[in-house]
Amino acid sequence: MRAMILAAGKGERLRPLTLHTPKPLVRVAGVPLIEHHLRALAGAGFSEVVINHAWLGQQIEAHLGDGAQFGLSLRYSAEGEPLETGGGIFRALPLLGDEPFLVVNGDILTDYPFAELGRPLAGLAHLVLVDNPRHHPVGDFCLAHGRVGDAAVGQPSLTYSGIAVLSPALFAGCQPGAFKLAPLLRGAMAAGQVSGERFAGRWVDVGSHERLAEAERLLAQSR
Repeated sequence: MRAMILAAGKGERLRPLTLHTPKPLVRVAGVPLIEHHLRALAGAGFSEVVINHAWLGQQIEAHLGDGAQFGLSLRYSAEGEPLETGGGIFRALPLLGDEPFLVVNGDILTDYPFAELGRPLAGLAHLVLVDNPRHHPVGDFCLAHGRVGDAAVGQPSLTYSGIAVLSPALFAGCQPGAFKLAPLLRGAMAAGQVSGERFAGRWVDVGSHERLAEAERLLAQSR
């Protein structure tokens, strides 16, 4: 299975850190955020990783190179202007092949065991969900009997972790350009084609200075 790291965001809430440094290269415990993912993916047995980028993307390519230092083969999907999650993945599909692939947001810190996602995909997508963090108390989706659906009023909800396995078939009929992933997922959910799981381990959406500090604390505790 190939993997894709989404690394095209500007990281505006992390300014001034991201004024001259792309968000994936912001350091957590002295290590660029994206390197935590690359090391975890290599340790889980992945060998081919695609990284999309836009804001200061050439810095990412210059820093990571071909991936040999991580035991990986890296390929890049340069966007120029960000294409949002759906559009960015769609643009990178020629690099990802015809089989289901792992997608992970480049701005999370997690100890999720990526090797667990190597099992066959039943449907169009498999989402990893987490308990709702303080900054997102309403959650995104509900999980029942291993299937993911839209959260309904009064129903327990969970937050999408930014980790998923997607089938290229999810993007059938899409056109090049900027578009969101969520509507595609919701369409697949309505057809019963999205499975999921709840992850209770370490997970932080490193989207602000406060959460960057939280990620630093978690890594310090784990050591």
